[in-house]
Amino acid sequence: MKSGMPKVLHPAGGLSLIEHVLRTADRVAPQSVVLVLGHQAEHVRRALRGRRALRFAIQEPQLGTGHALLQAELELAGATGTLVLLSGDVPLLKADTLRALIRRHEEAGAAATVLTAVVPDPGGYGRIERVDGRISAIVEHKDASEVQRGIREINSGIYAFAVGPLFGALRQIGSANAQGEYYLPDLVKIYRERGLPVETLTLEDPREILGVNSRKELADVAAILRTARNEELMASGVTLVDPATAYIGEDVIISADTVIHPNVHLEGQTRIGSNCEIHSSVRIVNSTLADGVTVNNFCLILDSSVGHGARIGPFAHLRPESTVGEDAHVGNFVELKKTSLGRGSKANHLAYLGDATIGEGVNIGAGTITCNYDGTAKHRTTIDDGAFIGSDTQLIAPVRVGRGAYVAAGSSITTEVPDGALAITRGRQVNKEGWVEKNRKPKS
Repeated sequence: MKSGMPKVLHPAGGLSLIEHVLRTADRVAPQSVVLVLGHQAEHVRRALRGRRALRFAIQEPQLGTGHALLQAELELAGATGTLVLLSGDVPLLKADTLRALIRRHEEAGAAATVLTAVVPDPGGYGRIERVDGRISAIVEHKDASEVQRGIREINSGIYAFAVGPLFGALRQIGSANAQGEYYLPDLVKIYRERGLPVETLTLEDPREILGVNSRKELADVAAILRTARNEELMASGVTLVDPATAYIGEDVIISADTVIHPNVHLEGQTRIGSNCEIHSSVRIVNSTLADGVTVNNFCLILDSSVGHGARIGPFAHLRPESTVGEDAHVGNFVELKKTSLGRGSKANHLAYLGDATIGEGVNIGAGTITCNYDGTAKHRTTIDDGAFIGSDTQLIAPVRVGRGAYVAAGSSITTEVPDGALAITRGRQVNKEGWVEKNRKPKS
């Protein structure tokens, strides 16, 4: 990966690779989940600290896949039943495939069941050798003969094991191979020699076991995830004008009859209602949009909520903890931060509204600024229902503008404006007749 970040923490489809794998595991309701960590273990542990029930085992040094699984023995002491082994860099595996693997394993009473696939180019993968149709061994690519390299059935690295004989057999694996490692696939041969049954399940779609070992493979996997997600949304009644450029996270919810234009990014826990229209080059993260909302081009909405029928943008920025009420308008180059804009209120041009509570039916003129920071602390501005704020106004917080009050353009407001009052704080205009002619310098 050529990265300072652990491979399994790289994102694809809005989630890290390991999060995709853990969610697949969650869907089969395991009694426990153990994550075996090696390279940059603490980085991975910190990234997953929100998963309270997750157990960790450390592989140090890293001596191969068999050695890695052996490190989980202490965490699984006393366990019985079926152990499923997944790879943290294989994010496309489906829960239905995992259920089918477990079912095949348990119905056959197998000691091990290997998930396999037949692929056009098996280079780099372990090959499945069979005798009379049954698996007899798995040969790693580096150790395979030319004949064995011609086999197109490969080992996915995903297994189901009976816990009982597993850890004793892992100790029998040797490291006499091209990489000097303890190969987990060697268990197949050990079990066959002991007369223990080994089964396989062959995938219909080999893409499910695509692993990530480079930036290109990461992009390939992300494209597959994006296509599957977008097809799911379109099937549910969402219009994607150009699915190839719609980037919609796994946890995003969009209701029917909403239209998503090209180059839109919807991330995190975003919720979008029905009959919304999200225009091009918009990014929305962890935010909620009610029904009938329009977001025009080039807007950024973070950790905020937008009410029914509101219009946002173009070129608007809703920073965290902002709320836009029903039928409100936030227009060109307007920024909200920890601000609520009430129902039917409008800030259509060139305004910064930070730490403000703005009521219903308020008009915010172009160039209005809430001056919320005094160099030490933030302060709030309150603008009550029906107020009119003229263009190029500075509201020096903490300050309140009363219900139905007017603030004249070009004012700097430092004290409360009572209900129904007009506040003017600009100086009187003075015209100096003939000043230009008297003071103009002669041309050289």
